Amino acid sequence: MPPLPREFYNRDTTQVAHDLLGKLLVHHIDGAERIGKIVEVEAYLGPHDLAAHTSKGITPRTQVMYGPPGFAYVYLIYGMHHCMNVVTEPDGTGAAVLLRALEPIANLSDNTKGPGRLCKAMGIDRSHYGHDLTSEDFYITNAPEPQTIEIVPRPRIGVDYAGEWAGKLLRFYIEGNPYISRK
Repeated sequence: MPPLPREFYNRDTTQVAHDLLGKLLVHHIDGAERIGKIVEVEAYLGPHDLAAHTSKGITPRTQVMYGPPGFAYVYLIYGMHHCMNVVTEPDGTGAAVLLRALEPIANLSDNTKGPGRLCKAMGIDRSHYGHDLTSEDFYITNAPEPQTIEIVPRPRIGVDYAGEWAGKLLRFYIEGNPYISRK
């Protein structure tokens, strides 16, 4: 299962978010291959998107989001939960897709609903900040047998501070999947 090429990520963020659904997140860790199917994501469109971390400009925390596409943006929230985003679009854009939930495929617990639980189950922490997702040890790949899915758009979660951006339909999940974090 080869990693997705960098060109996959170097596209419109909303399109990448849609296309990530059904793909597999793979992490080789502790002698095992942890695999989960991506079933829920949120798109963050860049500095003009008031819910995006890049709305405050380039900071040490957000720098990787302005770099080339196909890298991991991992950060800590509430001082205890890691969250992972996939950087999208060309250099300087500041856009990314948050991975919100996985369906366990191999060597994962069933507790993968929500970005913090997803990262904990996959063994993702801040040491993965800036990790190249075209690598061979931590990457996203196509499912061996892709399935037709129905994508449900909903408002993002936990961004009430973002004014009109809070209600935009930029969270996407696979209809009927039991591992989504919230309908």
